[in-house]
Amino acid sequence: MDSKNVLFITLLISTLTSAFVFKSNLFSAFKTYGGDSNHKVYALQLPDTLIFAGESFSITSPDLKERLDRELLVNTYWQSNMMLLLKRSNKFFPLIEEILKEEGVPTDFKYLAVIESGLENIRSPAGAKGFWQIMNATGREYGLEINGNVDERYHLEFSTKVAAKYLKKAKEKFGSWALAAAAYNRGISGIQRNLTAQKANNYFDLLLGQETSRYVFRIFAVKEIIENPTKYGYLFDEKDLYRHIPVRLHGLDTPINNIARFAKKMGINYKILKIHNPWLIQNHLNNKSRKYYEIAIPEEGHY
Repeated sequence: MDSKNVLFITLLISTLTSAFVFKSNLFSAFKTYGGDSNHKVYALQLPDTLIFAGESFSITSPDLKERLDRELLVNTYWQSNMMLLLKRSNKFFPLIEEILKEEGVPTDFKYLAVIESGLENIRSPAGAKGFWQIMNATGREYGLEINGNVDERYHLEFSTKVAAKYLKKAKEKFGSWALAAAAYNRGISGIQRNLTAQKANNYFDLLLGQETSRYVFRIFAVKEIIENPTKYGYLFDEKDLYRHIPVRLHGLDTPINNIARFAKKMGINYKILKIHNPWLIQNHLNNKSRKYYEIAIPEEGHY
């Protein structure tokens, strides 16, 4: 092959390679912020002390270090999930914090809702529902309406108040917010049995089943990452975060025969009404007792 052909082929390869790189960059969805595009996995530096709900905890024993390290690693390197949590927290934390303050519960407990549901109105296999994963019996015990027509475990404001009341009850019992958090998972009586049997007086000295043993450390880890996202490699702009949609409350004490038609009268569609009122679980509201309800209707211009 003569030198002219070699030169031609070299130029052709160079041109094709440049075009490929250009197209790859042009269609990339990632914001690199000028950083290294190579993915690396690093061990994490652990804090020696954690502060949660105004209580300070020394994390120096091998057992506690390993438990914290596990949850920090799992949540740091499950990047897609953590990025979603960071985005959703911007949308829902202000309302949750406001209610927790009103109820006299430290706002750090918003992170309990994060690990319970990922800030989504989900249903567990055991039947717990909503952001706070409240069981049927507990919800009714604390005054939530739960039936085939309405399930207020899906009402963020009402369910947050119930969670706060339960946590206050646990705190009064144990004198510790860490134990109150554990009791949210294990139950007040379950934690008391463990304390009594093991002659312990705090969460960190208890030998617990894996779920409850990890539970409080998961809260610690999520709090640490969400409050220090850049430290753990999460980069985003303010505009990337999800935002609360302002609503007006439409009060009524009459039935709604067809929620889809009602939504149209309110200037929205069925889907949008249900997004803002997930506690309405049917396409109608019976309301034979003429109970007063408030339906959240998004302000104009957001959809």
